[in-house]
Amino acid sequence: MITESTVRSWYTPIEVTTLRRWLIVSFLVNVLLLTVDVLRGGQGLALGLLGLGLIGLLLNTLPQEADPRSSNISLLLGGGLLLVGLVRLVFTPMSAFDLWMQAWLVGPGALTLIWVSSRPVTAWTSRNLSLSAVEYGLARNQRLEGRLRSFGAHLVLLHFVALTLLPLIWILDIALSPGNALGGSLGGPYTGEHFSKMLGSESFWTWMRNSLIVSIGTTLLGLVVAIPAGYAFSRYKFTGRDASMFAFLLVQMFPGIIILVPYFLVMKTLGLLNSHLGLILAYCVTALPLCVWMLKGFFDTVPRELEEAALLDGCNQFQVFTKVVLPLSLPAVAVTALFSFLAAWNEFLLALTFNTSNDMYTLPVGLASMISSTGQAWGDFAAASLLVSLPVALLFLFFQKFLIEGLSAGGVKG
Repeated sequence: MITESTVRSWYTPIEVTTLRRWLIVSFLVNVLLLTVDVLRGGQGLALGLLGLGLIGLLLNTLPQEADPRSSNISLLLGGGLLLVGLVRLVFTPMSAFDLWMQAWLVGPGALTLIWVSSRPVTAWTSRNLSLSAVEYGLARNQRLEGRLRSFGAHLVLLHFVALTLLPLIWILDIALSPGNALGGSLGGPYTGEHFSKMLGSESFWTWMRNSLIVSIGTTLLGLVVAIPAGYAFSRYKFTGRDASMFAFLLVQMFPGIIILVPYFLVMKTLGLLNSHLGLILAYCVTALPLCVWMLKGFFDTVPRELEEAALLDGCNQFQVFTKVVLPLSLPAVAVTALFSFLAAWNEFLLALTFNTSNDMYTLPVGLASMISSTGQAWGDFAAASLLVSLPVALLFLFFQKFLIEGLSAGGVKG
């Protein structure tokens, strides 16, 4: 039988439970931020340690049922935490990063003052609530829990978005700022001279053409080899199958630099140095194991019953593959093609080793050649970097539907 005391023990205001979770996150973040204070030294480190201690004490002294003293202690610690955060603002530079740092002290302190002094928490800590009040509180918790969880999740995701976008914003600012200073200042003045210079450069378009030829060639040749290989590993049992699959995985364990000298000797012997074909062959060999395994994983999810039905309808094995299996596998083929294209588009070491002529440079090697020991044209380099990333961004934008389908379907069997 459920008694009134049992029902009361179930109820804790949503403000208290949420504050406990968020204080744990704030404590962990402030532990990481102490490394910044250690590097800076001074009064910021002492205040950071004090703020961390206040958060720890606040976690252990959160309000409790029918205990108004615990509520007063929490309010006192929350006010102290807020004060420490505001004082730290005085002793730190007024930059966006420092404001974000202090927000992890000011925010929990202000939130503690607001929530602990709220009416539901005050009523819960000041007296034993009636059964009807507890029922109302439980219903209120259920109504607000989803909103608070959603807010917390979005707050965490916004931090990851900021970490992703900040480097891009910095590069864009350098590319649009006049001169070649590495540290641009947000807010202008801005100019398009760097983009105009790169778009008007004959070398840039030569590097672009070489990268497109090599990347598209690698993608097409890789698919021609990887699609039938992945299908064979998925559908047929033959001697050496398991050993071959293990060998494909094994070669991925070693860094690419160990095959640099053998590759160079082979390419020199075959006369493929300073040629598109040499790079295409080298990239295909490097990317083939990953492509085969990705396609095999997707082919395993295609029901064999579809192939058996096609055979009963009079199709031969080649027609079954081309008319039944391959159309169903287009999402996986799109994913594999994109990964092959990216691997060839971004590769630097082999392109630098095999190509010694500026007319055969790919974009990564061409961009690296812009940085010299005497002077760095950071504005031109940033503009070129953004232009190089544009084709890849467009590919992801146009093929995102196939990417989602291919990545999700290939990971489930049956």
